[in-house]
Amino acid sequence: MKSYKELSYKELVAKRDELRKELVDLRMQKVLGHLDNPMALRNTRRNIARLNTRIHAVDIGLEKTSN
Repeated sequence: MKSYKELSYKELVAKRDELRKELVDLRMQKVLGHLDNPMALRNTRRNIARLNTRIHAVDIGLEKTSN
């Protein structure tokens, strides 16, 4: 897998959307009591935050992505 720094803007947004869906699924599993790895929630939230940071930096012109 590419690191987040190597992804294009569209790939960053797509990956963030994918992780958001995964987070919803993990929360549902937690509520139902079937969550195998509780750390997955924290890791997914942090990865979404990392992606949001990269996306925001591109939006305000601090960084450029490969197209």
